[in-house]
Amino acid sequence: VQLVESGGGLVQPGGSLNLSCTASGFTFSSAIMSWYRQAPGKAREWVASIVQGGVVANYADSVRCRFTSSRDNAKNTVYLQMTSLKFEDTANYYCKGRTVGNGMEYWGKGTLVTVSS
Repeated sequence: VQLVESGGGLVQPGGSLNLSCTASGFTFSSAIMSWYRQAPGKAREWVASIVQGGVVANYADSVRCRFTSSRDNAKNTVYLQMTSLKFEDTANYYCKGRTVGNGMEYWGKGTLVTVSS
């Protein structure tokens, strides 16, 4: 099983970034995919989740209306479009896959997003 995040980098406040997470080794189309983040010195926090069909996504209050998650099951990839970025969005961003049925969870190694002027 492998999840690989990409798309992180340095961005100015108010800017945008698009993260991707490509998965392999499990049935992606039947997994609930989520994004988490962990800022330096802080606990990991949930950011967004998107269900198998991609129609329904849920977001943490801190990112709602600024972040959008989507998925392409044909590419085994989940995306996180981030806009209006703030200093406090600086963190390592991780994707997680949770398979329905056995409830197994798989994590990527993260991609760093730094919001700085």
